[in-house]
Amino acid sequence: MKINRTVKDQIILRGISGSPGICIGKAYLVDREGVNLIKRYPVSPDMLPNEIDRFKNAVDKAKKDHAKAIDALGDDLSENLNILETHMVLFKDKMLYGKTIETITNDQINAEWALRRVSRRISRMFDQINDPYLRARGNDIIQVSDKIMNYLVGEADLRISEINKRVIIVAHDLSPADTSQIQLEHIKGFVTDRGGKDSHTSIVAKSLKIPSVIGLGNVTANINNDAILIVDGSAGIVIINPDEDTLFRYEDKMARFEAYRADIERESHLPAITADGIPINLLANIELVEEVVSAKDNKAAGIGLFRTEFLCLDLNRLPTEDQMLQKYKELVELMQPAPVTIRTLDINGDKFNPYIDPVEEANPALGLRAVRFCLENEAVFIAQIKAILRAAAFGNIKLLIPMISCVEEIIGVKSCIDKAVIELESEDRIFNKDIPLGIMIEVPSAVMMARELAGYVDFFSIGTNDLIQYSMAIDRRNSRVAHLYQALNPAVLKMIRLIVDAATEKDIELVMCGEMAGDPINIPVLLGLGLTNLSMNAGAIPVIKKMIRSMNVSKARKDVQTILGFQTVREIVDYIQKEYRDLLPYKDNEE
Repeated sequence: MKINRTVKDQIILRGISGSPGICIGKAYLVDREGVNLIKRYPVSPDMLPNEIDRFKNAVDKAKKDHAKAIDALGDDLSENLNILETHMVLFKDKMLYGKTIETITNDQINAEWALRRVSRRISRMFDQINDPYLRARGNDIIQVSDKIMNYLVGEADLRISEINKRVIIVAHDLSPADTSQIQLEHIKGFVTDRGGKDSHTSIVAKSLKIPSVIGLGNVTANINNDAILIVDGSAGIVIINPDEDTLFRYEDKMARFEAYRADIERESHLPAITADGIPINLLANIELVEEVVSAKDNKAAGIGLFRTEFLCLDLNRLPTEDQMLQKYKELVELMQPAPVTIRTLDINGDKFNPYIDPVEEANPALGLRAVRFCLENEAVFIAQIKAILRAAAFGNIKLLIPMISCVEEIIGVKSCIDKAVIELESEDRIFNKDIPLGIMIEVPSAVMMARELAGYVDFFSIGTNDLIQYSMAIDRRNSRVAHLYQALNPAVLKMIRLIVDAATEKDIELVMCGEMAGDPINIPVLLGLGLTNLSMNAGAIPVIKKMIRSMNVSKARKDVQTILGFQTVREIVDYIQKEYRDLLPYKDNEE
């Protein structure tokens, strides 16, 4: 995060664009984990001793839990003993313990707010220390503070869904489940410390069409509750305490953006056919059945990706076959006769769920996730396949398998499908086994084996979110390397060309369902490469459709030959902006 100080009190923060748009409003801080709201309230002088006792009790409970963790430490984890013992001392550290009691007393405020104020002050102080060892001690104090806070908030946690006033959320991080709780009548937008381009949180924000800026580093330490904020999600800018001139300027920009969005939506009913007569299929990516409304409102031709793992997040456990059937059946009936592509569970990795798999992995993105998890937990996988096949009796369903990396995995998947069919037949269920089977191409090994893999399936779906991440060896949620996450990287484009060539040669359907498909600047390249099925965030469909209706595919094909000869992202972006300047959507670069 870069900070520019312009006039007194006004601060400009620069992060990553999470979703476009502009909003202006009051900040509403949530805690470091993004789910519990810390409320501030005054404490009368006669109740201060009780409030201090409440803080001390929380410290004692957290300390006892910590002592149990030390006692349970096995010999193979003895290297962690020093760290845990250091934390034990910090529970009564003067800087944290003493200052919190002092703040409760002097400011006459509740313990939660006092603890958070003290811990943030400590965090800012240690962030300025150059010595790595001493800076790490600051992190230790914050971790201890978090443990105490858990006991203080107890059952008084306030969910994001319970916020009942028009505000802008400011959080350390928001999970996709947190973001999905957002009530549009109350939440104008949000900003977070963490997050990278095309993170799942960003994807949900785009679906909700609310402005967001993510990956700001320590925005929560710079913003106070009720501070006036401007969030420019298009430019990735947050302005704290804007002056009158800045407010006036951004109110005008916000009005112009909303007028532009309204103009786009007025034309959303028109067909997605290029100027030279090539029809393009625009589908929607969704996480929740409730998003069907947005998909239909934005005139999606179908659901190109339904992420089934969010049902697990919602239930906090694995759903039963009948529960899955109910959701899938509801979805396909709502979309009938349009196609619905249901992706099987893609859990663990960045959607780690301890109630499903309690084993923590050092690098979950490269661990037991997606199809790997499903093949190791065959009963779970077969139950989901059975639910999908049963739902297919009521609508147009395609079955999509995520993160296939080798032929052996798709052979294993087909074996599980056969077992699911046998079980359904023995149970005398109504189902449809004759549905298209597809795989996501999202790891480099699948790209290299695309021709071979095409012989086993009916369609490919390019998952650019992970394909870019794995190809460039970067964590897309890590703001420190987010600048390397570029869809128009020449290596990424060459991999997409390999996939297109393999699908064309084997005559199977090809869809792109990654977020790359919903960014207008990528459209000339994707159409030029030969893609005609694009699945994206539902809110992006009207913008992409308007652009497509003005494009000429024959020109795009010629341009791609030039683009594939470039060596840098900058060259590619400059070329597209020059050649398609009049077709690219409205972008106000004024700051």
